Amino acid sequence: MYLTHLECPRCGSRHDAHRLQNLCACGSPLLARYDLAAVAQAVEPAGLAGRPADLWRYRELLPVREARHVATLGEGWTPLWHAPAYGARIGLERLLIKDEGLVPTGSFKARGAAVGVSRAVELGVRHVAMPTNGNAGAAWATYAARAGIRATVAMPLAAPLITRQEVVAAGADLRLVDGLIGDAGKLIAALIAASDGQIFDASTLKEPYRLEGKKTMGYEIVEQLGWRSPDVILYPTGGGVGLIGIHKALSELRELGWLTGPPPRLVAVQSSGCAPVVAAFEQGHRRVVPWPDAHTVAFGITVPAPLGDELILDALAATGGTAIAVDDADILADLSEFGRAEGLLLCPEGAACLTAARLLRQRGWLSATEEVVVLNTGAGLKYPGTVPHS
Repeated sequence: MYLTHLECPRCGSRHDAHRLQNLCACGSPLLARYDLAAVAQAVEPAGLAGRPADLWRYRELLPVREARHVATLGEGWTPLWHAPAYGARIGLERLLIKDEGLVPTGSFKARGAAVGVSRAVELGVRHVAMPTNGNAGAAWATYAARAGIRATVAMPLAAPLITRQEVVAAGADLRLVDGLIGDAGKLIAALIAASDGQIFDASTLKEPYRLEGKKTMGYEIVEQLGWRSPDVILYPTGGGVGLIGIHKALSELRELGWLTGPPPRLVAVQSSGCAPVVAAFEQGHRRVVPWPDAHTVAFGITVPAPLGDELILDALAATGGTAIAVDDADILADLSEFGRAEGLLLCPEGAACLTAARLLRQRGWLSATEEVVVLNTGAGLKYPGTVPHS
């Protein structure tokens, strides 16, 4: 294994990667670091071609030491395909969709759960707990069952029903909360505090390895494009782990020498009903202000105060990207329009990125010939309330 240590991006302190860690003492999430020079000596891009079509093809750049600890259901290596009909309608000739709805549990959260659970088990964890807006809880419950450990999941009552059913089907302990994800987080924090160290906190960015699973979306985009990056990547941003992870992946690939040229501009897409990152970006702030009365049809991005706010904003600044908020009515309209044009029902979070792409093209921030990748982070069928009626 090439994992060397964990690093705090805020204060720069170094932490032992071979013992359980949550946040740095300064309150920042921790990032996994690797001996990339050794990785470059051990493997090269051409050597990946014959490996299994899942995220574990990048095993040298993942934190799990021994294969026997890997909990997998074949996650990763999702298609990246051209959407010419919808692209022509909004003035983008090279619009690509990275479809994460095809992974186990029906959302990109399976990537983070697979790596996070596998590493937790390797470090001796037997019970994980976390708050969720739905899909992450379903994924962590599923992979915990796969690994033979316990899981406790707290989610808002308003979360998509199917995610609740997934948690129960996997045998996890489901706690429902009449409130938002922050309220679910308070329940989990109290449970962990009372557990005398027997329950590990797997909340978003409070452990460092969920991010490592999600960064593989960045590796895949680059590999699927022939070891080059697109011009722009749009990402639906709630907790922002996927956007942070993609930025980390691209940085690692450049350091490895597997990717050259300027990085793609990253775009954080939020709903106008919950847009703390957009507000901070527009005001030039380094931290978000918690969003009051958060609500949106794109339930997965209803995160009033993401823990990784600094890392999200850093990624936007470093790549010359931007942040944009879109209205729910437009999200639903574009979701419907895309389905008619391309034949795929996106999740509302993915549809938010279509709306963002359309608006950014109208404003001139995107040009007609730029290669633009939209992340569809889940299967649209998990959100029956957003399916257009005949």
